[in-house]
Amino acid sequence: MKRILLPAGGAVLATGLLAAGLAGTANAVPDWASDTMAKDAPAAVDVAEFWLKANGHTNNLAKATAYTHETIAASKLSAGGGYTPDGKPGIVAPIGEEKKTAAKVKNINLPKTIGKVFFVDAAGDLKWCSATSIQSKYRNLVSTAGHCVYDDKKNASVMDNWVFVPGYYQGKSPWGIYVGKTAYTHYDYSVYNDRDRDYAFVTVYNGIQVGGGTSKEVSKADYDKFTGRKEVKQVEISKEEYKKCVLNLGACWSEGKNTAADVVGPNYPGAVLERVEVTEATYKAAKVGPGNGNKLGEPEVESVTKTEYDAYAGKGTKAVDKLGNYTITHYYVQSWVKPGTEKKYYKAIFIVIDGFIKDAGRLGDNVGGQGFTWNQKPEQTVFVFGYPAAPHPDGNKAYTGVTPKWTYGKTSGKVYVSAAEKVEEHVGLKSSFTPGADGGPWLAKYSNAKRLGYVNGVTSLFGDQDKNGRFDTITSPYFDGETAAIYTKASAVWSGSIVK
Repeated sequence: MKRILLPAGGAVLATGLLAAGLAGTANAVPDWASDTMAKDAPAAVDVAEFWLKANGHTNNLAKATAYTHETIAASKLSAGGGYTPDGKPGIVAPIGEEKKTAAKVKNINLPKTIGKVFFVDAAGDLKWCSATSIQSKYRNLVSTAGHCVYDDKKNASVMDNWVFVPGYYQGKSPWGIYVGKTAYTHYDYSVYNDRDRDYAFVTVYNGIQVGGGTSKEVSKADYDKFTGRKEVKQVEISKEEYKKCVLNLGACWSEGKNTAADVVGPNYPGAVLERVEVTEATYKAAKVGPGNGNKLGEPEVESVTKTEYDAYAGKGTKAVDKLGNYTITHYYVQSWVKPGTEKKYYKAIFIVIDGFIKDAGRLGDNVGGQGFTWNQKPEQTVFVFGYPAAPHPDGNKAYTGVTPKWTYGKTSGKVYVSAAEKVEEHVGLKSSFTPGADGGPWLAKYSNAKRLGYVNGVTSLFGDQDKNGRFDTITSPYFDGETAAIYTKASAVWSGSIVK
């Protein structure tokens, strides 16, 4: 969908919750860009059904792969200088709280807020990034990287069919699927692809889940009239069933044609080896090696009963040993053939599904939401969560992307620069994370007991600083007062339910 920029360079639109914290950012009000994703409830339902649509036993969520386009930076990022905040530090408290457990640095409790965002990129491929639920007035906001929302290949349009799935695991959505309604980012990122502003906040509709509905087979006419969830299944039938279906003008068809197997040579593409039984004399006269008529293995001796022995009239050699055991020895030669084909018959079964969708409620009510903070000093400890999946530059694949992972440490006091990625001031962190972790939250003051902290960055770039073929550094845009103003705008926007 083509994006529409709505720059707003005026005063910050702060909620009462954020007004005090943003008092120090009056001189750092940025231009922000707002872009519609799923414009209304029917459009959002279509997006959700796209991801839940199954082909066999696999839905589209399970078919998606990690989004790596333009997320792998040059092998080494330049580092130097330091940061200058554009105002006073600010903080917004998180929402939700997990059951308290003893905090253990080596056994980190993963937050419920993290998950994957799924979308269709400019090439039409099913992709995902990492993300988190974040505090907002209507408990409906997702934080992720800007490049996981906007696609440069489509003139900076928002990604198609964008959804957030917290707690995603192997095609399952335990807390529902949340369809993106409106994306917010910095004007410099949406227009100039400025990676120093590689972040986005997306409002999402209430989540939906597959309801406890029932499916039933109906006629083609009833199927056409039904406006809810429905599908057509292809079922193979016998030739006799096909004839009856045709007579009744049913939805049936045939595919392929009947062809006999044909003898070819062993090097013919797709040739299949079959064995042909011959007499002992023919076998002994046959050559050794691949080829039609050549020997196929050693003779096979079969023990049989006297009745089977007397009745046998084949090409094998019959014998009775001294103990009265009856045997038949079989001799085989090679026959290389192109397999024949068989016409197959199918019919269509029309199915409607009642009670497909139910409202799962607001994102923040279900999984909570991380806090938000900006203009913080560097060299502070952060915990980073995400779903790393891609291999390292040397091909080593340390992560699968199936389950969320975590890394932590102190951010660098230096700024990281990448001319190729239009980066002049990123925060760096030592980490072996790989692409797939893009968009994952950098949480300051993370409480292992509460599983909550404050989003102070999102994973943007990956670097190999010691040039050994392994990623060892991840970077994030520095969250300053301009970031806070964009977050504030997004955090005060309502979205609502898509289920009537």
